[in-house]
Amino acid sequence: MGGGRPATVGPHQDNALRADRPRPALGRSRACAMMRAMGDHCPCGSGDPYADCCGRLHRGTSTAATAEQLMRSRYSAFVVGDRDYLLRTWHPAHAPSELELDDALRWVRLDVTDVRRGGFLDVDGEVEFTAHYRNDGVRGVQRERSTFVREGGRWLYVDSAD
Repeated sequence: MGGGRPATVGPHQDNALRADRPRPALGRSRACAMMRAMGDHCPCGSGDPYADCCGRLHRGTSTAATAEQLMRSRYSAFVVGDRDYLLRTWHPAHAPSELELDDALRWVRLDVTDVRRGGFLDVDGEVEFTAHYRNDGVRGVQRERSTFVREGGRWLYVDSAD
């Protein structure tokens, strides 16, 4: 997805749910309620408290050490509705000018199915995942192989390799 265009997406480009209609942003109060319902466990699946896991990355007090960690933190950002983090971690050459999140979409589980490169010494990587969601009570999945690059010591989401 090229820069300069508005996007409505799920984790990353969301090929399964792309739509032309505008969607409302996820409100902070709903995000807080979702975190309470999860027992404050991080949505990325680590089992750690959100504040000590992806919350550190979302707040900007830490950066992702690997492409997989960035992908997991971006998934968590979709869960909690952190639009700013999603845009901040999207490669500028591929980032949309605007990002709207679907308030009816509830992300319920992330499964990382494959990781290629993207480690501490790599400059690029790919992470394949399946993200499970509910949209107005209907279950669905999004599968994607995402590409990442490290620039200036920071991992950035590029796009879907699919």
